[in-house]
Amino acid sequence: MAVSLPNGIVLALANAYAAPIAVTAASNGAEAVLTVANALVAGDYFEFTSGWSRANGRVFRVKAPTPTTIVAEALDTTSTSLFPIGSGVGTIRKINAWTQITQIMGCTSSGGEPQYQTYSFLEQDFDSQIPTTTSAQSLALEIADDPSLAGYQALKNASQSRNPTALRATLPAGGFILYNGVFAFDETPSLTKGSLMAVKAGMALQGRPVRYIA
Repeated sequence: MAVSLPNGIVLALANAYAAPIAVTAASNGAEAVLTVANALVAGDYFEFTSGWSRANGRVFRVKAPTPTTIVAEALDTTSTSLFPIGSGVGTIRKINAWTQITQIMGCTSSGGEPQYQTYSFLEQDFDSQIPTTTSAQSLALEIADDPSLAGYQALKNASQSRNPTALRATLPAGGFILYNGVFAFDETPSLTKGSLMAVKAGMALQGRPVRYIA
């Protein structure tokens, strides 16, 4: 049993990607093995575009690379009903560089709640529910206003591009959370007397976050 505070979390935005590399095969197993013309090393991060909808648009870490394969750490594709054999091919994009977002005043998550289908049969006098999907998830960041900061400019560029961009949260107790999504950025600062001027950024997630405990 453990509890944690968010104090000390470091958020960084991907600001440079390598050219996409074709994934010609993807295995089913406790950790998926991707067949690629590999130039990545252990510990690199990459965005995975795949025919597997549960892996598509997510960011993973490289494990056990060889000249022709990489392991997508923590991508469990054991279930062939969720990850059909032969459907995992696609591309990967290595993240070449990160820019820290500094002066963050707060970061909150919304969405991700389970959704349900309610049903009842004619012979029943009660309703039942089964889970269906989870609601769309987003992050909201509030940042002390300073346009000269590299993180400010990286958020601005990501927002203008409208391309999915990775966000890495480095946790003070160890481990990482990896997000991937489309950014929006409001450069107009808040102007409340006696309070810090702040700007807001939002991230609409395009895939489930990936968490590594170390």
